Amino acid sequence: MGMEIENNKMEVIKEEEDSEVTDSEMVRFLRNALQEVGETEFESSTHHYSDLVAVFGNQDGRDTDHVALLVASSRALSRAVTYIDIDRHNSLLSNIFRMSIWNFGENVMDALIDLIKALAASSGKYVEDCLEMLVRNFKPPQNLLNFVSQPHGIAKKEKVQDRVHKALKDIAELMPVSLLYLNGIVVQRMPRMSSKNDFPRKIKDDLQLSEIYVESMLKLERGVLGRFMGNVMLSAVVYRLVELDVEIEWDEILQDDPSKGIFDMEIEDTDEAADYNDDGEVCLKAGFGLQKMGADAFADRLDSLMVLTCEHIKSRADEGHLHEVFDTLLLSFKKSILDTHKSKFAQFVMFYACSLDPERCGVRFAVTLADTFVRAGESPTTRMSAVAYLASYLSRARFLPSTLVVSMLKRLVDWCAKYYCKFQDVEEENINPHVHRVFYSGCQAYVIDVGIPSGRVLIKWSTPLRL
Repeated sequence: MGMEIENNKMEVIKEEEDSEVTDSEMVRFLRNALQEVGETEFESSTHHYSDLVAVFGNQDGRDTDHVALLVASSRALSRAVTYIDIDRHNSLLSNIFRMSIWNFGENVMDALIDLIKALAASSGKYVEDCLEMLVRNFKPPQNLLNFVSQPHGIAKKEKVQDRVHKALKDIAELMPVSLLYLNGIVVQRMPRMSSKNDFPRKIKDDLQLSEIYVESMLKLERGVLGRFMGNVMLSAVVYRLVELDVEIEWDEILQDDPSKGIFDMEIEDTDEAADYNDDGEVCLKAGFGLQKMGADAFADRLDSLMVLTCEHIKSRADEGHLHEVFDTLLLSFKKSILDTHKSKFAQFVMFYACSLDPERCGVRFAVTLADTFVRAGESPTTRMSAVAYLASYLSRARFLPSTLVVSMLKRLVDWCAKYYCKFQDVEEENINPHVHRVFYSGCQAYVIDVGIPSGRVLIKWSTPLRL
């Protein structure tokens, strides 16, 4: 499309016969506009340069003339990036890096992405800013949140995500140093959690933004760059699940059924939450049913994020990468879930991963929890949490063989019996329950039923965990 400068303004004109010449003229004009700026852009900023800054400062994708100008300017500037100076052209760079490609159609998206890649490849000075801009586009602007939930919005989200992730991959290939920054930028840019004291609308919007952002994080972990940064991405997602989890109060969950405790809830607590196939593998359906346990936005989003995470784990398993993913999940469980007070539902993501390979992952998780409980070097709180989660796991994991469940229980009983023998001659009034709380936590579990058809041993706890 032909371009010309008139009355110190850039405006769109009709396409001319020799588009190649006019493109070159546009590049030449932008170079001149950039070179006319003095040592600092405020010393001798020209109208031409100011107009260029204004083009990238306007994020209105509905103005067709502006859209055409933005496409032409982006393409021409991509060929003139070596003339951009980080000090002299700070305003221009700031506007470029603030652009949200969500506001525009595919032509502008592609032109802006090409400009960002050209900037990243031109100088190491711009790599972090380019990555920041792309990661910022993991989520839409606030005004587009309702649109993203609609069919056209979902299609728009896929177009944006595909371009952003391809750009990150291309930049990593051009500038491998970018991988040193990307992990930190993605984690730091995660949307902040709202407080329950915030307005309901703000809570809902922030949680929706968080869900969209996590979707991009998992896409990043699943892509080509996943081998360089997958551990950090998945660990950060698990931490976000825990953040949501602890915001859900037991009072909200128990409103409908005050007798319900954490060990009465199943991974398949509602028909639409999960089911099992003929091999005993957990099959996800609509969700984990947390909405029914507490009608609040945190429960709703936690439910959605848990399903999203489990679908990601399943896809990685189908690709043959389950064990790498499980290593990350197990480490995240130890760091983020095991000792977190009031964590209730995040454990089910771990249970689901175990169900995809009961013989290796399922057994390994049970053994890890049992080892943690009997290990004297661990803190009492960690050991008590470990045996609580072990009971929760064994009572729900129908995919585990009964022989494993029995062996785990025998190990707990043997430890408790050995511990008891040390103090059996001590007078009862001289025993301090707090000192022996790890022993009592192990003794709380007892077998009340063996489900022969399902192959599952049910364990009941006399006291719910950390209510």
